[in-house]
Amino acid sequence: MSAAPPAPPPETPGGSLLAVDVGLRTGLALYGRDGRLRWYRSQHWPDRARMRRAVHGLLRAIDDLEWVAVEGGGPLAEIWAREAARRGAGVLTVAAEQWRTALLWPRERRTGPGAKRHAGPLARRVIEWSGAPKPTSLRHDAAEAILVGLWAVWRVGWLPRLPAGLGRASPAG
Repeated sequence: MSAAPPAPPPETPGGSLLAVDVGLRTGLALYGRDGRLRWYRSQHWPDRARMRRAVHGLLRAIDDLEWVAVEGGGPLAEIWAREAARRGAGVLTVAAEQWRTALLWPRERRTGPGAKRHAGPLARRVIEWSGAPKPTSLRHDAAEAILVGLWAVWRVGWLPRLPAGLGRASPAG
């Protein structure tokens, strides 16, 4: 007697949001329209020219890209924003203080290093809530991209509210 095949996952509308913690060491997190994390990673590029070429290919590979949420500024953030706009995706630029205010308690975001330290455990809870593969290690840039993405899917309305235990404010920021 063979077991019945597993039920297919529930259908979710297409569309994805890529969250980027900008730098030559970049954190990336891709979310689906259901508000759940699909994948995340940290990527290092040796220089701006290689990053520019990689961004083009990375965004091209995401067929259903609707949004790119970029944390950071300057010329590296412009590479992401320009390529996203060229591909017809909306661009949401966010300062670290915006998502940190929504997701971290004041005592957790008092300093930049403190906020980075608290981002890891919260990102792991997002990974678990989303059903994404658990990391063996999680770099702070990937953790922050995960949290930028959670804030962004909530901000664009893909999540009506933050899941219990994954945030503390309203999306107005």
